[in-house]
Amino acid sequence: MRKAFTYLVLLFFHLSVAAADEQWQLVGEARLKVLFWSVYDSSLFSEDGRYTEGQRPLRLEIQYLRDIEASDLLQNTESEWEGLPGIPAASSEWLQELALIWPDVKKNDVLAFEVDNEGAGEFFLNDEPLGGVDDSDFSAYFLDIWLSPETSRPKLRQALIGEG
Repeated sequence: MRKAFTYLVLLFFHLSVAAADEQWQLVGEARLKVLFWSVYDSSLFSEDGRYTEGQRPLRLEIQYLRDIEASDLLQNTESEWEGLPGIPAASSEWLQELALIWPDVKKNDVLAFEVDNEGAGEFFLNDEPLGGVDDSDFSAYFLDIWLSPETSRPKLRQALIGEG
């Protein structure tokens, strides 16, 4: 009986993982390089493997190729937001919330951001939940760092959305 129960638990776990993996189809991938240094590899996923502006749900994964402190992640996020049009007044509050969520990342860590159908987002580090920012505008503005036509890295955007 115990062996049968163990088998059922393993089967359920396998089916759950398989179902979760099937939700996401790769849209595109890109590597961020600054001067001579590779910083991260990024991947964008959707349910059908295609991207259209404002589409949900989405998953953005960033695999870091070097150690980066959380304070540097926050500083870079703030800098990218300042370069986008119409920075929301709430962005300073969002940064404070992110400071409580984001850890330092190590080489090969994967920081992911998933946005559901309603626009709510959650962060994961190596597939472990970290939390999210409870503001309906946050998810779109966070993804704009990579996906906005006004991003500071248009070639990276093109590759992520499958056009490059």
